[in-house]
Amino acid sequence: MAPVVPTLKEYQAAADYLRSRIPADAKPTVGIVCGSGLGQLFTLLQEPVSVDYEEIPSFVKSTVAGHAGKLVFGRLGKQYVICMVGRFHPYEGYTPQQVTFPHRVMALLGIKLLIVTNAAGGLNESYNVGDIMCIADHVAIPMIAGNNPLVGPNMEEFGPRFPPTSDAYPKTVRKHAFKVAHQLGLLNKVHEGVYCFVSGPQYETRAECRLLRSIGGDAVGMSTVPEVVIARHAGIAVLGFSLITNRVVSQREPSIKEELLRELEGKTDKVEEKVVHASHAEVLAASKDFATDVLNLVRKVVEELHTVEGF
Repeated sequence: MAPVVPTLKEYQAAADYLRSRIPADAKPTVGIVCGSGLGQLFTLLQEPVSVDYEEIPSFVKSTVAGHAGKLVFGRLGKQYVICMVGRFHPYEGYTPQQVTFPHRVMALLGIKLLIVTNAAGGLNESYNVGDIMCIADHVAIPMIAGNNPLVGPNMEEFGPRFPPTSDAYPKTVRKHAFKVAHQLGLLNKVHEGVYCFVSGPQYETRAECRLLRSIGGDAVGMSTVPEVVIARHAGIAVLGFSLITNRVVSQREPSIKEELLRELEGKTDKVEEKVVHASHAEVLAASKDFATDVLNLVRKVVEELHTVEGF
């Protein structure tokens, strides 16, 4: 069965409602999506106007801790910005089209750049908790399997039937981000890598983490990529930052069979393993501890965006 796809009128109704809530001369050029525990990004905005998701036609509710559920409009440097404080996830029971509804509304409002942030698990063994990964590419296993927001009738008003994503994260914008990281003294903790999108809500098994690492993944999370695909479909440039909030558990467990054989041979030595589990509480705590670096990076990226050709 084909998914129920929102109509153009529904997107336009939401955009029209939001235009009625902001100053007439306010023309948003940048959209920012706040990841888990990174909701304080909106506090950077001047002259803020806040609109709860529940007020906006066809928006759904954000149900996850660390996601407030509102759009905040305001100025950051020379740019007028939309800040999405709380995103939607497929694991909340929403369709890919519902998850990405706000991003098409942002497209109708005229944004040229979408900055996506998230909290992610570190697959790359050189990454430490508190590091930031600038997303250079992604792997989206749920979308390869067909769980894609572009499934269904194409809306030519937004973009083509078969959009390319090999340039989803333009080099010019990423280079700008690294220049800013250098200016802020963050270059040693900002990396460039591949983000792996999984559906969740369960955290990955050890074997799944090893698989994702083997196909080139550097970080893993349960969001972001559907938003990126919808943005690129609409011709919007994307810049992505993953805050590494935990290191994934990927090492193999000690063999139970070998342990039993040692016991049968009368050997009493056991291979002890420290039990480590990922948790959402851990993610939120790390986000709180290291959010300042992400906030400063995003703030200066937007404030200096006028120095990038095309913006």
